[in-house]
Amino acid sequence: MAGIVTEPWSVAENGNASMTAKGSSRELRLGRTAHNMSSSSLRKKSDLRVIQKVPYKGLKDFLSNLQEVILGTKLAILFPAIPAAIICTYCGVSQPWIFGLSLLGLTPLAERVSFLTEQLAFYTGPTLGGLLNATCGNATELIIAILALTNNKVAVVKYSLLGSILSNLLLVLGTSLFCGGIANIRREQRFDRKQADVNFFLLLMGFLCHLLPLLVEYLANGKTSAAVLSDMQLSISRGFSIVMLISYIAYLVFQLWTHRQLFDAQDQEDEYDDDVEEETAVISFGSGFVWLVGMTLVIALLSEYVVATIEEASDKWNLSVSFISIILLPIVGNAAEHAGAVIFAFKNKLDISLGVALGSATQIGLFVVPLTIIVAWILGINMDLNFGLLETGCLAVSIIITAFTLQDGSSHYMKGLVLLLCYFIIAICFFVDKLPQKQNAIHLGHQAMNNVVTATGGGVFSS
Repeated sequence: MAGIVTEPWSVAENGNASMTAKGSSRELRLGRTAHNMSSSSLRKKSDLRVIQKVPYKGLKDFLSNLQEVILGTKLAILFPAIPAAIICTYCGVSQPWIFGLSLLGLTPLAERVSFLTEQLAFYTGPTLGGLLNATCGNATELIIAILALTNNKVAVVKYSLLGSILSNLLLVLGTSLFCGGIANIRREQRFDRKQADVNFFLLLMGFLCHLLPLLVEYLANGKTSAAVLSDMQLSISRGFSIVMLISYIAYLVFQLWTHRQLFDAQDQEDEYDDDVEEETAVISFGSGFVWLVGMTLVIALLSEYVVATIEEASDKWNLSVSFISIILLPIVGNAAEHAGAVIFAFKNKLDISLGVALGSATQIGLFVVPLTIIVAWILGINMDLNFGLLETGCLAVSIIITAFTLQDGSSHYMKGLVLLLCYFIIAICFFVDKLPQKQNAIHLGHQAMNNVVTATGGGVFSS
């Protein structure tokens, strides 16, 4: 963290932190993803002068870690929601309250995981640190997806992952471009297109993997059984998931090793910034690892509460599960990351904002989604890449309109406004969605097509 004053006792607690932490501040930032740089904007400088007076080293170390990890964020005010959710669970409080408190509790935890992985990166070096940051960047979404799978809530998994992609492409990026354009209305905002191009290539490939299982339904004639179609979609999806994971590994190699310079544009403007000071680790490697494990376990606990109470919250609030999963979950769960992207857009640093939005969308689309398919395969749960006609259409339009928005390497507030309006259009669509929720509701399109085939006596659809 920039601007932290390292006291003598803190150096002792960290061992030889300054010697073990590899590289200068500039070198370390090469291992930081835009996700981490965005989250860092929500951190606040810790004042350790009072803790310095504590005479006992063990207590002093514990209090300093508590200060840095728990109180070192502007979102610390939301931490009481965590014990409140746990207490409400055991006191038999209404499930919608548990759902809402769990969502609020997940917000600071996601930001703290980003902070802890960044702290560990000081000791592992920029390359391994960047890999750790990329892997843990969307840990909350992955944990919620896996827990929903274990409860056989495949529809919730699909909706939540789709919502994360849509929110990053339209809501986060749209808000960043709009706010940045308003704040810098008399300045031209420009960014490096090379990084965005790479992300869009990968997103379009991921969209193809969603489109083809959907089209399988419309290639079948009226005599094809639903079981055969489902088996084909399942087999195709599992094969595609392996390809998607391979592409994501190639993307990490491309980003962290062979073409790292394409993803370092966001650092160049800060290189000679007077406000940037030498960055050092503020907690030891062992402490950071323990805190990271603990935070992950708490995220798993709250995610279990979210998954268990989402249907009850849907009934009480008179909102569809699709709206809650696609719209509310991504907004609340990634609020810290989203706010950071907007803050950097205000500072006319769009490369970081784009890195957050596009990088997170790519990670979910090419890592979290296929990994979830593989995990479902291992668990014996049938989950495919067919997210439904409406959902896949929203994904396609979101990728295409975002790509057109960023094609010239410049930005103004009108581009952000259009992206935001597109997100509101999609939100309204799912808000009024009252179709019965079921895992294979996506096959409604196949049933409709069969009706067309029957009414036309076959025709072109039966060929």
